[in-house]
Amino acid sequence: MDRFLIQGNRRLSGEVHVGGAKNAALPLMVACLLADGTSTLCNVPDLRDIQTMAGVLGELGARIDYEDHRMRIDATGFSNHEAPYDMVRKMRASTYVMGPMLARLKRARVSFPGGCAIGARPIDLHLRGFEALGAKIQIEGGYVVADGANMKGAEMTLEGPHGSSVGATINVLMAAVLTPGRSVIRGAALEPEVSEVVRMLNLMGARIEGADSPTLTVEGVEALRPIYYSTIPDRIEAGTFLLAGAVTRGDVLVRGARADHMNALLDKMIQAGCELEVLPDAIRVRGDRGPFRATSIRTLPYPGFPTDMQAQFMTLLCLAEGESLVSESVFPERFIHAAELMRMGAKIEMGRGEARVKGVKKLTGAPVMASDLRASAALVLAGLAAEGETEILRVYHIDRGYERIDEQLAGVGAMIWRESAPTGSLGKVPS
Repeated sequence: MDRFLIQGNRRLSGEVHVGGAKNAALPLMVACLLADGTSTLCNVPDLRDIQTMAGVLGELGARIDYEDHRMRIDATGFSNHEAPYDMVRKMRASTYVMGPMLARLKRARVSFPGGCAIGARPIDLHLRGFEALGAKIQIEGGYVVADGANMKGAEMTLEGPHGSSVGATINVLMAAVLTPGRSVIRGAALEPEVSEVVRMLNLMGARIEGADSPTLTVEGVEALRPIYYSTIPDRIEAGTFLLAGAVTRGDVLVRGARADHMNALLDKMIQAGCELEVLPDAIRVRGDRGPFRATSIRTLPYPGFPTDMQAQFMTLLCLAEGESLVSESVFPERFIHAAELMRMGAKIEMGRGEARVKGVKKLTGAPVMASDLRASAALVLAGLAAEGETEILRVYHIDRGYERIDEQLAGVGAMIWRESAPTGSLGKVPS
């Protein structure tokens, strides 16, 4: 099992490049199942989650070719309506296949999902949308069994107790585009990744109105055509690199970052004392313009502060003067990283759905354990900023969402190594 070894307290300087958005590429891959023939997706990141999804599509009958961030998906053989537990348990996004299954095959048998350990993330909104379209849903032995033979257009609301659901919006949308009649999805998620799916589906021949709005109107069509499409940059990866530059008091240019997708994060970084320069195709951060200031955040669905940046931003707040309040309204249990940050000297008081962070002058390197994808990124940032040596175990989590992050950070001056973790305590980091 791999680990990261980091010699911290080094100022990062230089340029990093943002890859394609994982959370857009995954549903775009699945959407290719809706068209008979071969589609090509460009700017697809080389990540563990992408590999997992490619395996899922292959099991369903699609043929996948991937090289140099370009993926060809031939959905001609898409005929298997079952996604078993061994496939779905590895990644929650595998449930996206239900939409195309119901749309083209008129039936689906999909295991309940797995994924990161960040609290319950039920798929009831997905099922509510499918049922609104007329699908018959049963739960059998840990599987969702759906019959879509009599689906037709319908109106529905997909907003849940914690706001709009990206997954439910995309999944139900993919089912609706080939369902006869007019469907109206209210409470649709506004995330850029949803808008990407809408745009690609329309280019494939779907008839969807309301992109970038909370109401999507779909006129079902008989068939879609294959497409050639390029994925947007990853706003979460971009934000993580910006925070890496900040917490190390560095000067980093994040090439490919789209400021229009990151306003909530950028605003909070400025409030916390970071200096940002927005360029046409990049964002520059400087973290050496004075002390960081306490800044409270509350995660919300887009365009609010993203839950996927909460852990990374907490690392910055650990080094800010004063007390900050971090409220997690999307996944209230998403604070496993806080205990690991405290091992490095952070002062954090936990409550239900919130954490109070009292800034400290410095963090100190320590052995820590990654619990999920974004927690892994937060610990990497902490290790970069800390004095001394940090060992991060279970970094396979970070490989799900960041392509060669250790190499990217090393390219701007970080002392970070990937090694196979031996049995025993933290070893000496190479000098």
